[in-house]
Amino acid sequence: MTPGFSTYLNLLRFGAAMVVLLSHFAYPRFSGGDWMWVRELNLGSDAVVIFFVLSGFVIALTAERKDDTMGRFAFSRLSRLISVAVPALVLTLVLDRMGSTADPASYFAPYYAPLPLWEMLARGLSFSNEWSGLSARLGSNGPFWSLSYEAAYYVLFAVCFYLNGLRRAALLVLFCLLFGLNVLLLMPAWLMGVWLYRKLYLINGLSAQALMLMTLGPVATYALCLAIDVSGIVQSTVQPMFGAHDLRFSDEYLWNALLGALTTMHLLGAAGLARQADLSRLAGFANWCAGGSFSLYLVHYPVLQWLDASLPGLSNLALFTTTVLICYAFAAVFERPLPAMRRWVLRASGQMRSATHGLTKPTGPSM
Repeated sequence: MTPGFSTYLNLLRFGAAMVVLLSHFAYPRFSGGDWMWVRELNLGSDAVVIFFVLSGFVIALTAERKDDTMGRFAFSRLSRLISVAVPALVLTLVLDRMGSTADPASYFAPYYAPLPLWEMLARGLSFSNEWSGLSARLGSNGPFWSLSYEAAYYVLFAVCFYLNGLRRAALLVLFCLLFGLNVLLLMPAWLMGVWLYRKLYLINGLSAQALMLMTLGPVATYALCLAIDVSGIVQSTVQPMFGAHDLRFSDEYLWNALLGALTTMHLLGAAGLARQADLSRLAGFANWCAGGSFSLYLVHYPVLQWLDASLPGLSNLALFTTTVLICYAFAAVFERPLPAMRRWVLRASGQMRSATHGLTKPTGPSM
């Protein structure tokens, strides 16, 4: 992990979040069909696969370098998810209520699924909204589905990484049954990110020409696949394998695995090129943009829906720009303070343990 590669990953993460936003903005009800080509190419779904590969890479890195125990791993992952997911759920509830009151016709299935408050919070805070037999959209917040997948991958990774023997095998079976087929079908792309971290040494000694081919070759292959609709061909071929089972967001699982492999190969080459590239001038910008990308991804849809219902006269540019600004304002309050919050919690818990230890420590015999 070089500074240049870190900068590139940050830019890619931000870019993927913007593509997801653009893919939802492209719905005719928001932008009048002017951006429908983004939906026809299904770029938003592909961007989520990039997120999965990046997530697997980052989790493998932090587990090996920072989170030396399962407890610390759980703290890091839960704090990352909850710090944004909880306020995002609350914001979704508030905006959905306001928007559906202002214009009920703008909130309709399948893009909106009203749930009782207790059910929305229970499903959202447990991240079980897409697990086996529990599939449900949380209000207007469609993108929340991927957090359900992410949380499941974190659990399965932790079981494999920190445990061993019969306990690991038993828990893997139990959790796989709990998470269900749909979640597992997209896990190969996430595992490719783990593989990428552990195989970065493969680029040692490769020429600049080979690295350039590894970087640009997958991009050209992806463009060709879009041009001849490989995803559609593959989906129509493999869909009958599962009969009446509703794959929901995993209906392109084979294409997603191929895209995960292309992304992994691209990043492997980019990691090699980044060793020599000077991206220091972009580092600050990339870090700032990526620092709000989780919020951008998670709250843009309810914001879009609310703005469209409450301010129908907004131009396309104003709607898109206002959505981005609100998302980054949300990030400033909830996402960016996470490192400081983690330090505070760890410091407070350390002081509490010290105080408890001092109270319970047995005293030796008096001399």
